[in-house]
Amino acid sequence: MHLGNILDQAKQNDNFRTVLATGDNVQVVLMSIPPNGEIGEEVHPDNDQILLLAEGGGTAVLDGKEKPFEPGDLVLVPAGTKHNFVAGASGLKVVTTYSPPHHAEGTVHATKAEADAAEAAE
Repeated sequence: MHLGNILDQAKQNDNFRTVLATGDNVQVVLMSIPPNGEIGEEVHPDNDQILLLAEGGGTAVLDGKEKPFEPGDLVLVPAGTKHNFVAGASGLKVVTTYSPPHHAEGTVHATKAEADAAEAAE
C-alpha cells in the first residue's frame, strides 16, 4: 500500500486523529494538536508507538522525562511507557504508527474531546 507524501498529508490534517491505513501488524495515524494543547498522558500496554513530527514544536514526555520535540524528530514509545506530547505555540502535526494497530480502521476524531468521549464509551 503506497500512502504518498506522508509529511504533506500530516501538515494538511486538521483532525486530532485520522487513521490513514491499517495493516495486520501496524497502523498509520495522522494527528493534529492545537497550539498549547496535548495528546494527553497515556500508556499503551500492548502497543509500541512511533511519532514523527512533521510541523510545529513542543515537548515529548516519556516516563516523566521531557525532551524537545522538533520537526523531523522521531520518538519510539515502547509498550508500557507513560507518555505525553505537548504542543508549543505553533501546535503539532504528527505522523504516528501503532504496532499492533490500536484504533478501528477509518477512525476520525476532529478534536481531543471527541477522542476522549469515544474512548470513555469503549
